[in-house]
Amino acid sequence: MELKPISETYSVSGQIEVDDLAAIKAAGFKSIVCHRPDGEVEGQPTFESIRKAADGLGIEMRHIPIGPMGVTADAVREMVDAIEELPAPMLGYCRSGARSTAVYQHTAHLRG
Repeated sequence: MELKPISETYSVSGQIEVDDLAAIKAAGFKSIVCHRPDGEVEGQPTFESIRKAADGLGIEMRHIPIGPMGVTADAVREMVDAIEELPAPMLGYCRSGARSTAVYQHTAHLRG
């Protein structure tokens, strides 16, 4: 798992596993947003399996899947809500980190 800082309070990574959560917590992250739809590829951990393990570590999670349509206006609004409602610092993840980066960049004009 490679963590890439996007801002002082937001970083991204590719797909995470339940086993990565202890390191994510140790790195100081207080919340995680998953931008990957469940079932995108065979063997991918579900959002719920990661959320359940994260809950046990006190890490809050939100699922804002971004699929083949790309970053939608709804996804941007949901991401703004997540940024405003979840504790920072926040980690966003998807397959490679690209969708997590793109949706965050699209929130800039709404966050003022």
